[in-house]
Amino acid sequence: MKILSDKTKQYLVLLIKILVVSTAFYYIYNQLSHDETLDFHILSEVIAKKENYPALIALMFLTFSNRFVEILKWQSLSSLIKPVSVGQATKQVLSALTLGIFTPNGIGEYAGKALYFEKKDAPRVIFLNMVCNGVQVIYAILFGLIGLTVLNQYHEIIPNRYLWITFGIITVVLTLLFSVRNFAIKGYSLQTIINLLKEIPKSKHRKNLFLASLRYASFTHQYVILYYLFGVDIPYFELLCAVSAIYLMASSLPNFQFLEFAVKGSIAMFIFSALDVSQWVVALVATLIWLLNIVLPISIGSYFVLTYRVKST
Repeated sequence: MKILSDKTKQYLVLLIKILVVSTAFYYIYNQLSHDETLDFHILSEVIAKKENYPALIALMFLTFSNRFVEILKWQSLSSLIKPVSVGQATKQVLSALTLGIFTPNGIGEYAGKALYFEKKDAPRVIFLNMVCNGVQVIYAILFGLIGLTVLNQYHEIIPNRYLWITFGIITVVLTLLFSVRNFAIKGYSLQTIINLLKEIPKSKHRKNLFLASLRYASFTHQYVILYYLFGVDIPYFELLCAVSAIYLMASSLPNFQFLEFAVKGSIAMFIFSALDVSQWVVALVATLIWLLNIVLPISIGSYFVLTYRVKST
């Protein structure tokens, strides 16, 4: 019975693997086959121009950097549980990304990474992943609000009073959180989280903050390069503010990773319409960012999902 049970478990795991990977590629194919903005003729013209080579090389470097920095962040934090090599961290991050494609805001990534650790370490893995992603969220909010505020001085994207209301709400929420940090729900409070954060060495926090800033710079400049490649004539700082505002607004909405291009694309159209940027350029850039940052790593992550072996009990 034990052998039969193990065999059944193996076939079930294999079925789940194939289902996850097949569904992931179905969504990718479905999106690309119905995406009228992905004009390969226009792309080939951009790629063929020799003067674009430096920008294209920079774009490829930033694409690699965006995901590799995330891998280094996770390697650093997960080593608090057990030593993790860059190769192991790569498997964990890309597998988790693939498994998280069907869950809101990539929540499935938490479970994906936990698969590579002992069951007893699962709560620790989830907490460290929150720390890893949390810093990225803080940067998105901080630079996004700065970008939106600055951009609003050039073009009134939203009425200024709404910005001040937003700043007011954030101030009130932060004040309330820290004033009642000992208030517990099911044994957990803000003070509990603060204590857990203090247990992490300061060197790890500094490294996480530094790498998160590099990653934020990487993916925001992917947008900047692509917009310039497609002939958008907007001053660098203004364009960077617009990209930061788009990322802030997109990150604040619940979405699935396989629909990320649609969410960010629609928000980008809303913001760039005020900057007189062609709608097809905005849609094309959103699709290319999705291809580079989601489709490409998921294609690699799918291999790791298929080759993952369940730990024998």
